[in-house]
Amino acid sequence: MDQHHIRNFSIIAHIDHGKSTLADRLLEMTGTVEPRRMRKQVLDSMDLERERGITIKSHAIRILYHAEDGQEYVLNLIDTPGHVDFTYEVSRALAACEGAILIVDASQGVQAQTVANALLALDNELVIIPVLNKIDLPAADVDRAAAEVVELLGCDPAEVIPISAKSGANVAAVFKAIIERVPPPSGDPQGELRALVFDSLYDNYNGAVALVRVVDGAVQPREKITFCSHHTEYEIDNLGYLRLDWLPQQQLTAGEVGYIAAHMKDIKSARVGDTVIHAGAKNIQPLPGFYHIKPMVFSGIYPAAAEAYNQLRTALDKLRLNDASLSFEPEQSEALGFGFRCGFLGLLHLEIVRERLSREFDQEIIASTPNVEYRVTLKDGTVQDIANPAKVPISADRESIAEPFVRARIVVPAEYVGTVMTMTTARRAVYLNTEYPTTSRALMIFDIPLSEIIFDFYDKLKSITRGYGSLDYEFLEFREQPLAKLEILLDGEPVDALSAIVPASDAYRLGRERCEILKEAIPRQLYEVVIQAAVGRKPIARETVKPLRKDVIARLYGGDVTRKRKLLEKQKIGKKRMKRIGHVEVPAEAFLSILRIGGK
Repeated sequence: MDQHHIRNFSIIAHIDHGKSTLADRLLEMTGTVEPRRMRKQVLDSMDLERERGITIKSHAIRILYHAEDGQEYVLNLIDTPGHVDFTYEVSRALAACEGAILIVDASQGVQAQTVANALLALDNELVIIPVLNKIDLPAADVDRAAAEVVELLGCDPAEVIPISAKSGANVAAVFKAIIERVPPPSGDPQGELRALVFDSLYDNYNGAVALVRVVDGAVQPREKITFCSHHTEYEIDNLGYLRLDWLPQQQLTAGEVGYIAAHMKDIKSARVGDTVIHAGAKNIQPLPGFYHIKPMVFSGIYPAAAEAYNQLRTALDKLRLNDASLSFEPEQSEALGFGFRCGFLGLLHLEIVRERLSREFDQEIIASTPNVEYRVTLKDGTVQDIANPAKVPISADRESIAEPFVRARIVVPAEYVGTVMTMTTARRAVYLNTEYPTTSRALMIFDIPLSEIIFDFYDKLKSITRGYGSLDYEFLEFREQPLAKLEILLDGEPVDALSAIVPASDAYRLGRERCEILKEAIPRQLYEVVIQAAVGRKPIARETVKPLRKDVIARLYGGDVTRKRKLLEKQKIGKKRMKRIGHVEVPAEAFLSILRIGGK
């Protein structure tokens, strides 16, 4: 294929600004998808994507476009995820392109993720085509939204294309802009093979399949390939182009986008961002930007019934075949039994995995409170990264604790700046700067602990800004903070699944809240149950679950009072023995209640 007739581009946008709808119109207008197979969000293959209205996995598709001059062009559309948890996948998809369509909702204007995605595209030196969508809505303010886009990109106002992706109005202008503004690929077709893995998936018949953009050289079936990160050799079984179905070909050359199937057994063999080269090739420089995705949020996942442990392990293994960013390892909790400590990219990723375990594998699970990874320095100078708060050493054994900080960008209407400042300050945010892209909209930048935003931060931001606030963030660094290990004790024994690392100044309040919740959630026993919150094994809050009273003297109808005292004393001794050998079960509702108060 002549490189001059290839255009590789992506569509980027804030959530719900019309990215998938525009992709539908591009496919529909070019006849790429047959009318009988056409549906809303056609590139979103998961039910969860359709229900939530977001893209979870990247998608790519090859479009044949006949221009007005009669020339046929190949347009490779690489769709991207729409949530901040999947920023790395977005960055790798953009690295496979020369251009990006930046969609902005004409009724909402520039949002936080609009800014973040625009910066990603600029970092990858892409040509950005600004598009204003939803111009047919009654609330659309095209002039204001266009001014915000011009301010963000520094482009000519004439370059902004107003469209309605839903009705198809002016979408033809987007095709024209792709052909005229996006440059063709510039790789060397005669050079050594270098192909960027921008996504991967698992197929039951082909194993792990790498979705690639060939940067240099060419690749054919039966050739042997390897990856720059692990050098394991594979023989290509088949390769080809990407439509809704796979179209096998005899060759992929520089500038083209397609798939490579080489019977790789594990999706980890084809990691996003890795470089495919020919086996035996020497001194090949890998494509830049690859790193192993590191989980940011951790949670314990346990089967509701102990006998379902093996089924849960099998379900997680199968999920990981299609999601290389999911990590898990076995762990045992005294409160919840055998389960797994799982690592996720963010809270949305965790919710998706939990939902898929329920829907696709019929698993009933209990998830412990989500938490982040902490960097602990011990007295002897040893540094450990610990994902389970229960395993963090007590203060006597450690020198310091560092927690992950993120750089957060919050876009809000100007009148809510003070309200957002109050909320973020209460969550230990470090204010950096406020910019005003327009007189009515503010971009606020903070450094904030990741643990403060993985629970209800986004919901509260939406609430206090009446739905107009938006958030984007990126990992920054680990910073030492005055933190404490908060433990919950039942009758003096710690419940490991309820341990948490919290700000030292908030330990009493959070410990009191947890004790109160557990008092309501734990059923009454025949003996008194003492609930305590402790820091360094020193109790700081306490609640008591009163015992049930069994009337042991009800059968007595008279006689000496010593008979009653004898029975009551016997009951007292029995309750002491019961308390010594008894075991209090913490119901699943208690864990869910604690999660609702912020997980700390």
